[in-house]
Amino acid sequence: MIDKRAVIDESAIIEDNVSIGPFTVIGKDVVIKSGTVIGANSSIEYAEIGNNCKISNSVSVGSPPQDLSYKDELSKVFIGGGTILREFVTINRGSAKTLKTVIGENCFFMACSHAAHDTRVGDNVIFANNAAIGGHVEVGDNTFLGGQSGVHQFCKIGRGVMVGAGSIVTMDIIPYALCCGDRAVLDGLNLVGMRRKKMGQKEIDDIKKAYRILFLSKLLLKDAVSEIEKIDCIYVKEITDFIKNSKRAIARPK
Repeated sequence: MIDKRAVIDESAIIEDNVSIGPFTVIGKDVVIKSGTVIGANSSIEYAEIGNNCKISNSVSVGSPPQDLSYKDELSKVFIGGGTILREFVTINRGSAKTLKTVIGENCFFMACSHAAHDTRVGDNVIFANNAAIGGHVEVGDNTFLGGQSGVHQFCKIGRGVMVGAGSIVTMDIIPYALCCGDRAVLDGLNLVGMRRKKMGQKEIDDIKKAYRILFLSKLLLKDAVSEIEKIDCIYVKEITDFIKNSKRAIARPK
């Protein structure tokens, strides 16, 4: 049901079985797919919202990037199906650099969380209350960002990471790690997350071995990476590829 007090731009495409609450504004260049529910007092523009999303009250999606170089270039937000956005979530559309912000499927953004322009968020990612990521940040699948945490622009967070509450992330975080602290450091591996994803014990042991070589062996990083490349495990290969592609340097244990 679309409330008669909602304001919908004539360019918007609203599929069947969409619910929109009172005083919500659906602006230009919006697509809302079937089964999505949007609460009251929200604002959505320049966005494509997937199937069966739940968008709460007072949410802002597709507002201009908070980037002084932005000159009204046409850009957009893409949100995958099944994603939940709770009260006061803000997601900015892309800047001229990539023209898009992308949020994956089945994500959960708790109240007051924020994804800035040009970010890439994978599937099944959880942002706890007030978690925020800066422009161009990349977040891998199945990652959890604790409440009040913040991620510096251009950082990359690997798949299956858990970022502790109140952490400030300024360097890249390897896949399957735990990190915490002001200027976050690694604090071991996200074993609970790996087991929840039904990763086999051999794979978990291989990741543990790789972690020890990387951070406890006192090898230079390039030598440690060469050493863990000998481990026959797709998840360890994911870690080595992540490190090789890191542009900001990776966080380490304290």
